[in-house]
Amino acid sequence: MPARARDETVGNLLLNFIYLQLLDLLTTLAFLVHGVQEANPVVRLALQLAPNPIVALAGVKALAVSMGLYCSSTGRHRILSRMNVLFAVVVVWNLIILVIAALRQ
Repeated sequence: MPARARDETVGNLLLNFIYLQLLDLLTTLAFLVHGVQEANPVVRLALQLAPNPIVALAGVKALAVSMGLYCSSTGRHRILSRMNVLFAVVVVWNLIILVIAALRQ
């Protein structure tokens, strides 16, 4: 693969990762609005320690994006690709749970 195409692919991986982080943040906020409990223990801890949920989630997502940037800059593209798949599944799961929560109200 030519260098330019490889760089574009890596850039797309990172952009997709950041986009998925934003979607996860938004669906988590929707969880909280609908009274759904956060399942991730790291995020739950951040929500308990932070002054408000937005600060907690922004901190967790900043850490996640930092990890994505690290993977991208150190050539760990396979890990970044797998994290994209994981967070795509998480976002779909979050949406399913939100639909179920909305149907119960």
